[in-house]
Amino acid sequence: MHKAFTYRLYPNREQTSALERTLEIHRRLYNDALQWRKAAYEESGKSVKYGEQSAELTKLRIGNEYFSQANFSSCQHTLRRLNTAFQNFFARLKKGENPGYPRFKGIGRFDSARFTYADGCRIKDGKLALQYIGALKVKWHRELPEDSRITSVTVRRKAGEWYVVFHLELPNIEVAPSANPPVGIDLGLKAFLVTSDGEFVEPSKFFQKAQKKLRVAQRALARKKRGSNRRKKAVRKVAKLHHHIGNQRKDFHHKTARKLVNQYGFIAHEDLNTKGLSRGMLAKQVNDAGWGNFLNILRFKAECAGVAVVGANPAYTTQACSACGCLPVKKIDLSVRVYHCESCGLVLDRDINAAINVLQKAWTEPSGANVEVVNSCVAREAVCFS
Repeated sequence: MHKAFTYRLYPNREQTSALERTLEIHRRLYNDALQWRKAAYEESGKSVKYGEQSAELTKLRIGNEYFSQANFSSCQHTLRRLNTAFQNFFARLKKGENPGYPRFKGIGRFDSARFTYADGCRIKDGKLALQYIGALKVKWHRELPEDSRITSVTVRRKAGEWYVVFHLELPNIEVAPSANPPVGIDLGLKAFLVTSDGEFVEPSKFFQKAQKKLRVAQRALARKKRGSNRRKKAVRKVAKLHHHIGNQRKDFHHKTARKLVNQYGFIAHEDLNTKGLSRGMLAKQVNDAGWGNFLNILRFKAECAGVAVVGANPAYTTQACSACGCLPVKKIDLSVRVYHCESCGLVLDRDINAAINVLQKAWTEPSGANVEVVNSCVAREAVCFS
């Protein structure tokens, strides 16, 4: 099992300059390696591989005083990062997509460097010791697991602040299936989620609440002269606001997911096309809700707790009756918040009805079980349509 633990770093002025210099070295290395690949393909149609660039890196560091100031294994990680970008690019081309070619990184656009642990990077006396940088103060807000092995370390700059991410390898643990009851959840905008038990979780709307502050900060940024120190300061202010909003949203997602995992043993959710929804008419609200990130966090926490999480097809979950399965003759508009079934007379909150449908679909669709129930539901819906 692999996990990542993130901690805040507090470098002094000299260490901050050294960290910024290290990131600049890695940015230039990334751009030089990208230029090499680009030029080789344009001139001879040849593809340069990671192994070739890694071998050349050894020679480059011997004759170049600038690149010799960076840890060798961390430079290899940067070359692997570029190699991964090309692999993803070609994989998307094979799928028939239209991806963008890997880009050169501008000044201030390269914000992380990865180190192999115990190779110029280690924990010493409660501090993070990095080659060519020094011993950095770490805010240990929680202890690293005792049975873990640190494989690599990533130093990251985010909104003017510094963080360290420890990538850990943990032993696989057999987790017994949870004996808690099942639940279906319906994700939405009026309520962040509604459970089949009738529980409503209010939406956070962190971005919407911070829009006034963002508007003031962004207008102040727009008035600053490009390249000036005042503009750099204004950029940092806007970045910190967005960083704070992201942290608030992540905290909300973690707490909501933890509550669900502790309370239920089987969680069914709509298998939503979050990427498509984030580009539609309600893009701002959908992105503010962050359904995709929430579901990723929920799946991870559930796996560690022995809770099954299943995505169900969202088709007709808001239109079909959860009691008899019938569909309405006329499609129910989004403004109608109470579901009335014309066939069996069920009266229920629209979102609770959808959550129950999600749970019922999850029991049958993923595993192909309960075929008789599915067939009877299909036949019943056909009668309702007729």
